[in-house]
Amino acid sequence: MSTDLTASPRIGTESHRYAEALLASLTAGTGAGLPMPPEAADAPEHWLGPAVQALEMILRGEDALEPLGRAAQLDGRRTALFLCLALAVAGQGEQIHASWLGIAFGELSLNQPVTHGQRALWLAAARGAYGPAGKIFVLRRLDAVAIPAHTEPERWLSALTPHEPAMVVPPSLVDFPELAELPELAEPVQAAAQLARLRGRCTEITSTRQNGSGRSPATPDGRPAEAEEKLLVALRHLIGSAEPETPPRPLTDHLLADLRPGSDLHLAGIALHVAAPIVRSAAETLVTATQAEPPESVTMPILGHSVVLRPEGPDPESLAAAEERISVEGVPDRGRPWMGYALLVFGVAVLATAFATSATLPLAGLALALFAAGGYGLWHRRRRERADAEYVTAQLSELRELAEGAVWALHEYARENEKRVQDAAADLAELTRLLRRGPRAR
Repeated sequence: MSTDLTASPRIGTESHRYAEALLASLTAGTGAGLPMPPEAADAPEHWLGPAVQALEMILRGEDALEPLGRAAQLDGRRTALFLCLALAVAGQGEQIHASWLGIAFGELSLNQPVTHGQRALWLAAARGAYGPAGKIFVLRRLDAVAIPAHTEPERWLSALTPHEPAMVVPPSLVDFPELAELPELAEPVQAAAQLARLRGRCTEITSTRQNGSGRSPATPDGRPAEAEEKLLVALRHLIGSAEPETPPRPLTDHLLADLRPGSDLHLAGIALHVAAPIVRSAAETLVTATQAEPPESVTMPILGHSVVLRPEGPDPESLAAAEERISVEGVPDRGRPWMGYALLVFGVAVLATAFATSATLPLAGLALALFAAGGYGLWHRRRRERADAEYVTAQLSELRELAEGAVWALHEYARENEKRVQDAAADLAELTRLLRRGPRAR
């Protein structure tokens, strides 16, 4: 027997219209009460007619066994899914029968996408539409899909704590960011910071207060909230009056989306419960990274020269090599001041000529000018040499000062590392407690 509403266009159209009107009535909170068109009511070959009759009778508090049995015989899964979603939209999800969720939800698999109907039930149950039993049902179905504990932990951490900073500079290395960039010093700090953010995100998720009604408040313009709109989309798709805008997605993609900041915290609580083994394993890896001992020595660029730093102080050989390079590079090769010497010699020659000729005064003036020019050149050269020496001395002093300061910063980093390890252990213990507690039933 056909269950396709398009097999009889007139009956299908009437059923679609009535179902749409009923959904609008449920969304508005006015409940059932719309008379069913005879064309839709007298269509025994379609599951939607008796399913809608059953829904109306349930909402009125009447016994709906007869139309429910007819609809279930025609298409049990669609009937169960329709009733579960419609009752959730009406805010009476706790009236569903215990078996309906199992029939409507079906099975989940890592190899198959989650249908729109499954996702809608998942969302409604997470928001408490079916009471604690509904949430427990969805949790068990998700738990049945065994996700390995070591499945791409980076993806799960990125979902929980996105926008990781490129570099975290500890207080001890604020004055020496070059040290903070060294992998052997940066990795424990990055791991501790990410673990703290992970704990904060898990605390946010597990501390949410659940609303047991399962209904979301409408937006200011009167439209259904996003969560309820997803249920309506699934219902319209089920009755054949609309197609979803997005294709079904894999289970892992839904879980990752639910864990991201800004997502619905009801869904995030369930997703965190499912991903708890992966999150715990990733957190343990971060703790292990924070326990790395500070290196015995590091090579740091100081004033453009590599210097090896050890706990007892800068390495003498590398420091001496850096000082030598500064001394050589800080004094440019200017050559000998031949021009100044030549001007002085030429001035002597001009002066001797002045005494041997009658043009004594002009030549004497020229000689004086040559003496002045040569003397100024030699004096300026000496001044630049003295400035070069002072620059080299200042550079050498700064090199030693920075090297000593970096050594003290490394000592402070080691002291911070001890506290970092203790804090990481505390974060892991609290994170483990939160994951064991799991999402609240309400």
